[in-house]
Formats: sequence, C-alpha cells, structure tokens
Amino acid sequence: MEDILKDVQKAVKTCLGKYADFNGRAARPEYWWFLLAQIVVLLIAGMVSNLLEALVSLALLLPGLAVGARRLHDIGKSGWLQLLWLVPVIGWAILIYWAAQPSAVGVNAYGSAEVTPDSPTVMPGPGQQ
Repeated sequence: MEDILKDVQKAVKTCLGKYADFNGRAARPEYWWFLLAQIVVLLIAGMVSNLLEALVSLALLLPGLAVGARRLHDIGKSGWLQLLWLVPVIGWAILIYWAAQPSAVGVNAYGSAEVTPDSPTVMPGPGQQ
C-alpha cells in the first residue's frame, strides 16, 4: 500500500510540476495515477460544496490537459487528438484505448521515453513481463 501511495504522490507531483507543459511524454502510470487522484479530489470537493468542486475542476483543467497531451505524445500521437473528448462515446472510447496503450519504445517525434528504474508498471506491455 505504501508503494502505491508513493507512485500516486510521484505522479501528482510530476503532473502539477509540469502543469502547463504540453511537450514531452508521459508514461501510462503517470497518466492513470494522476487521473485517479484527480477524480478522488473532485469527488471529495463535490461532497464539500459545488463551488469548491468548480474551483478544483478549474484548477486541475490545465494539468489534466497537459498530461493528456504528453500521454498521447508517448504513443506517437498529437496532443490535439484530445479534442476527440468532444465526440460522445466513440471519441471517449478511442482516447481511453490510446491511453491504455504501452509507451512507444525509444525516441519518437516528441522525445525519448523517460523511463526510470523505479517507474511502476501498471499494465506491462509486450516483453515487459
């Protein structure tokens, strides 16, 4: 449990530290842990008050868009493809599918994969087991 909390904390710190950085790449664990933390924070804020939920949503909008763009960059796609969220059901399904894909190996048009030895592997890709 302690390792999971460290992973979540690391992902949140990274995403908030790069809150407006749409360049580079974000691995699957960074994206998914930040998304989970964002949902939990929004649920708690919503229980407190609607105004607080709106303010938290607004504060987390830019970091969420930035990590989404970096996640798409990690699989070799443009961050602009996040606009598919505007297409109900089909667009959402495509983006969720892409977000679950393993990172592109090596260097792509958006930079090199930032893999550290202690990076958590939430969903191992081919050859990572």
